[in-house]
Amino acid sequence: MRRREFLKTAAKGAVFGGAAAIGAACTTQNTPAPSATAAKPEDKPAVTQAPAVVGPAQTFEWNMATSWPISLDTIYGGAQVFAERMLKLTGGKFKITPRPAGDPQGSPGTAVLDAVSQGAVQAGHTAAYYYIGKSWVCAFATAVPFGLTLQEQNAWLFEAGGLKLINEVYAKKFNIVAFPAGNTGCQWGGWWRKEINTPADLKGLKMRIPGIGGQVMAKLGVNVITLAGGEIFQAMQTGTVDAAEWVGPYDDEKLGFNKVAKIAYYPGWWEPAPTLEVQVNLSEFNKLPAEYKEMIQSAAHEANTIMPARYDTKAPDALDRLVKDGVQFKAFSNEIMEAARKATFELLDEQAAKDPDVKKIHESWNAYRLSGYKYHKLAENTFANFVFGTVK
Repeated sequence: MRRREFLKTAAKGAVFGGAAAIGAACTTQNTPAPSATAAKPEDKPAVTQAPAVVGPAQTFEWNMATSWPISLDTIYGGAQVFAERMLKLTGGKFKITPRPAGDPQGSPGTAVLDAVSQGAVQAGHTAAYYYIGKSWVCAFATAVPFGLTLQEQNAWLFEAGGLKLINEVYAKKFNIVAFPAGNTGCQWGGWWRKEINTPADLKGLKMRIPGIGGQVMAKLGVNVITLAGGEIFQAMQTGTVDAAEWVGPYDDEKLGFNKVAKIAYYPGWWEPAPTLEVQVNLSEFNKLPAEYKEMIQSAAHEANTIMPARYDTKAPDALDRLVKDGVQFKAFSNEIMEAARKATFELLDEQAAKDPDVKKIHESWNAYRLSGYKYHKLAENTFANFVFGTVK
């Protein structure tokens, strides 16, 4: 299937819509034709469960590069959930092996897109915003500072046309197709060696932070460094960076950041709900039977649901442990938040003026953001402010 044909099919819902094709297969292929004469209840045979429909007979074995250390059962676990579900859905015919960042059969953690695009591996699990140097469209696929919540991010991607627009650019620029396959939920503001109270305190600091968040920090005077997750601890320990952000209590404790810094800021305004994605080489994807294409989508949906559930389950206990360990939690000042928000939207406007692809996606994203905010300001926000305020 050629790229143009793929996109035409995708627009009709074969790739970006629901998993209706799988459901239809499971409910029609094993259902006998109705009898012309209705049987009496006592004449009905015992009901037996129909075998699972696992698609065509072809078998596939793929490598999946990831941006994550294997020690993180949450974010690396998203790739594992996806691979395990594909194996089960296909009755063992489609084996995908996730590779941790830096694995010889994978890629460096911040080079997954390149590996998938070039066909070095068939698939990857990564955060697209690592690659905004190639296109700022990648940032919208993950998270934009002061942007969408988890609920809103999924709504924009799946129902408001965001994913379709992103995949059109991905196909054209990178020869890949992507499927949302995880989200951390709202992150926190990382680990700092000293307090920061005003934008002036940021100037000259060295910070590990990717995506548009990194661009915003650079605009505020920070020396930005992009590192994969497994490299952050050593950089903090040796003083290569003065501050670093990753995800939140559970992952950050596992990576040991509380051993090299004792100040943690919140909220992570640069990542209100970052989507992780399964990226598939488009040429390889187009070789697959239609049933397997649908199963890839369904397996990714499962990973997209399970990952935030795991984070929300594990984070509270991790937070308690960090408090007991003496970590100081501090809120970013309004002065810093306002300066960062202003810089964010200036940068977005600049990039939209330069790149028609960014402009098209920014317009879609911003229209949904403004309409979604109006609604959630009345519903979600009012409820959350009240109930969260009752907890000490």
